[in-house]
Amino acid sequence: MSVIRATIGRTTPLHTLRITGSVLVALAVLTTAVPPLRLRVVRHPLDVGVFVLMVAAVLAFWALPSDFTRRLKRNPLSIAGFSIIFTFIAVAILAPVLAPPLPNTRDPYLIPHEGFLPDPTPPKAGHPLGLTGNQYDLYYGIVWGTRTAFRVAVAVEVISILIGVVMGSIAGYYGRRLDEIVMRITDVFLAFPGLVLAVVITAVLGKGLDKVMIAIAIVGWPAYARYLRGDILSVKQRDFVEAARAAGAGDLRIITRHVIPNAIYPLLVVAAFDMGIIVLVAAALSFLGLGAEVGYADWGQLINMSRSWILGVPGRPFIYWFTVVFPGAAIFLFVLGWNLLGDAFRDILDPRLRGSQ
Repeated sequence: MSVIRATIGRTTPLHTLRITGSVLVALAVLTTAVPPLRLRVVRHPLDVGVFVLMVAAVLAFWALPSDFTRRLKRNPLSIAGFSIIFTFIAVAILAPVLAPPLPNTRDPYLIPHEGFLPDPTPPKAGHPLGLTGNQYDLYYGIVWGTRTAFRVAVAVEVISILIGVVMGSIAGYYGRRLDEIVMRITDVFLAFPGLVLAVVITAVLGKGLDKVMIAIAIVGWPAYARYLRGDILSVKQRDFVEAARAAGAGDLRIITRHVIPNAIYPLLVVAAFDMGIIVLVAAALSFLGLGAEVGYADWGQLINMSRSWILGVPGRPFIYWFTVVFPGAAIFLFVLGWNLLGDAFRDILDPRLRGSQ
């Protein structure tokens, strides 16, 4: 108990607990006082529960007495990036509460639209961000598009990192002919501009968000393989790897228990940067008409719907500004948040930069 009390005294989580508790109580009071909001919360208790658990998890992480969290708190970039990404995660979790799907809808990711008027409608009551051409609700599309963005980014990252780790480990650890084969394969992929290659792959596979994820993952894994291979070439020569080999450990055990854990940190920093880039590439493919179907909640799709209105009408170039600004701002902030977080992770995890903090 004395150790626990000392830890609490050092990390001062009680202040954070009070602030978070006050915020949660204020939200609970607001929810109780506003009947429409209370009804939404009652209808989606699972999403609200997940949101509360996320807040508790973030609070617990922020109160950890580790060197990593201390450096994270001292870095203004990390706080800004963390706040932006936390907001997007909260919006994604609470999407059914913030933008309830229409009753009996077959897919909540399909954006509701009111009529088929070709001209966009400015923001008004019930549609705070306005309507695109054919009257698709921008607010609904941006809120549910947040879930789409995370789904695309996480799926692509997992696939790319898994393939990159396997191929990079084989090339870096075994070297020689295997290294040559794997690196020449990665050179073939890296020889093409990433977006162009993703467009070609998506065009071959066919239109659809799942095809977009496959295409971006195929384009992304060679970079991870190269990053990891370079670090493994350095790590595998160290004394603790030689000691494990002398103790009779097999190659698989050495790679998974000793080599990868000590070589993967730079890869995680790159992955944080790529979370935003993946969403940017997916939005570009949707803008080109290769991504999600028309009416699907996807930020790139929303801008694609507005492509005819980017320049407005003769004499009034900014009359339909909202059709581009709101989804563009969502993409910009999402990419910015991950870039700031990646910058902070690099500064914290890079031992050469630790002395400057």
